[in-house]
Amino acid sequence: MTPAKILVVEDDRVVARDIQQQLNRIGHTVVGMIARGEDAPPLALKTRPDIVLMDIRLEGEIDGIDAAQQIREQCHIPVIFLTAYADDETVQRASLTEPFGYLLKPFEDSQLRTVIEMALFKHAAERKLRESERRFVTTLSSIGDAVIATDNGARVTFMNPVAETLTGWPQRDAIGQPLAEVFRIVNEETGRTVEDPAAKVLRLGTVVGLANHTVLLSRDGRTVPIDDCGSPIIDDKGDITGAVLVFRDITERRLVEEALRRAHTNLMHGARLMTMGELAASIAHEVNQPLMAIVTNAEACLLWLAKDKPNLDEARGAAERIVRNGHHAGDVVKTIRALARKSSPEMTLLDLNGIVVEMLDLMRAELRRNDVALEHDLPPGLEPIMGDRVQLQQVVVNMVMNGIDAMTSVADRPRRLCVTTERVEGGFLQVAVADSGTGIDPARLDRIFEPFYTTKPEGMGMGLSICRSIVEAHGGRLWADSHAPHGSIFRFVLPTASGRGLN
Repeated sequence: MTPAKILVVEDDRVVARDIQQQLNRIGHTVVGMIARGEDAPPLALKTRPDIVLMDIRLEGEIDGIDAAQQIREQCHIPVIFLTAYADDETVQRASLTEPFGYLLKPFEDSQLRTVIEMALFKHAAERKLRESERRFVTTLSSIGDAVIATDNGARVTFMNPVAETLTGWPQRDAIGQPLAEVFRIVNEETGRTVEDPAAKVLRLGTVVGLANHTVLLSRDGRTVPIDDCGSPIIDDKGDITGAVLVFRDITERRLVEEALRRAHTNLMHGARLMTMGELAASIAHEVNQPLMAIVTNAEACLLWLAKDKPNLDEARGAAERIVRNGHHAGDVVKTIRALARKSSPEMTLLDLNGIVVEMLDLMRAELRRNDVALEHDLPPGLEPIMGDRVQLQQVVVNMVMNGIDAMTSVADRPRRLCVTTERVEGGFLQVAVADSGTGIDPARLDRIFEPFYTTKPEGMGMGLSICRSIVEAHGGRLWADSHAPHGSIFRFVLPTASGRGLN
């Protein structure tokens, strides 16, 4: 038995004294005895008993039922009714106060002991439940995400302050409303209404999330981009009794993502400009070569035309060579301008071998300047890929430049750069660039693709990181290995257009 402090409210002094003696016999303490109903609530607040034994019929302005209701509202102390009246009307009225027990007079010690024990146990359980509910509400009210709970009819039963702010609905107005009325969501791009997530949870019985580009239309007219997930509330029997929806405003996240995208674009552009600076000699050579050929052929054309008998066939041939060299110079300038241009990705069908050849032609002077012999194996007939030409040109240039840089200190063996393309398993094309340089420490193979990691004294450590991000954005993979007996080999694979499901 649990000893308890008990307040007795009984207008019959003899009965009250008998109850006190019974309570003392079974180990409880009486903290007060009064006869009037209106005196019970203030005395209960003052003495804070564990249990109130309350007669229904009392002297004074209010009876025991009204006094019990006030005690319940003011201090949540359990009340046990003691009465000789058990008619239906009295029992029904007393039940509205949610008593913890009901004893008919007269009663024995064992009956009193049992009712008090049950009341104490029930009160302790309810107190724990209330504490748990308060923790639950406090937790949900203090978290940064918005939370809405519903019953099994998708009607709102709870909202935390964040949900009130985002939806524009105070909880007092939202309780009992259909969730679709409070949580109005549409597709940002089409404006079409998105299915009520709580209804979907209740229908499927699983956790569900919102599609991308979903916005919340608040009660006050604001449009808020959100993401969320909904989960079912399941009782002990496994039945779904409602749903809980957790969502958040992603406006700031979108701004951060856009800033990161712009920063990444700027880094890629800066890396291209740095690469072009390193290729200045090759660029000058590639532009100068067709220009010199144009001048030479123009002079020859003039000589053939200046003869006493102009040789029109020779002059025409020289003019045709001028046209070809002019087109070649224009192609070189177009490639350089594309590399220097700051633009958004433009995905088109591309010939991967063609991209490799363009970049190798652009870098011939750089290869000669560093005394590097170029070998290549570019089998014809490879399937087209889907990609951004400029970005993939940037990848090829970076890989070739890394190979050249890796051989600048090599003096005891030929400097060779081998570039190959081939089709590999899984619907991919592979580009490999192998050098005969100093190689890479195996412990550093994974780190060389990290941003700002570099082995070059003047390097920024962004080239390979950007190349990997470009390749991965194209659905491929970029990695490096040691190349026996000397040097390294960089490879990247890209899906073919048919591998992507494109024609």
